[in-house]
Amino acid sequence: DCEVYGISKDDLKSHHKFRDKYKIKFDLLADEHIKILKKYKVWGKKKFMGREFMGVIRTTFLIDKKGKILKIWNNVKVKDHAKEVLETLKNINK
Repeated sequence: DCEVYGISKDDLKSHHKFRDKYKIKFDLLADEHIKILKKYKVWGKKKFMGREFMGVIRTTFLIDKKGKILKIWNNVKVKDHAKEVLETLKNINK
């Protein structure tokens, strides 16, 4: 009993291609002006191969129906992350 969304600064056309390529079954939201990303403090400096640049810091927020943040996962690694979130949801719903 939850809803899942992804968000990045990419436009909707890019999201559609990404969703089709990886067969993603949840909605991807576009924040091209980086307003929401900054509000949630997930837009920041990243490092890759010795270079620094600004980008989205992959983060997951578990938010209840009233808008209260129940849990935050920072610097998320994709492998097994969905299982971890699902386990947390199951434990909350007990």
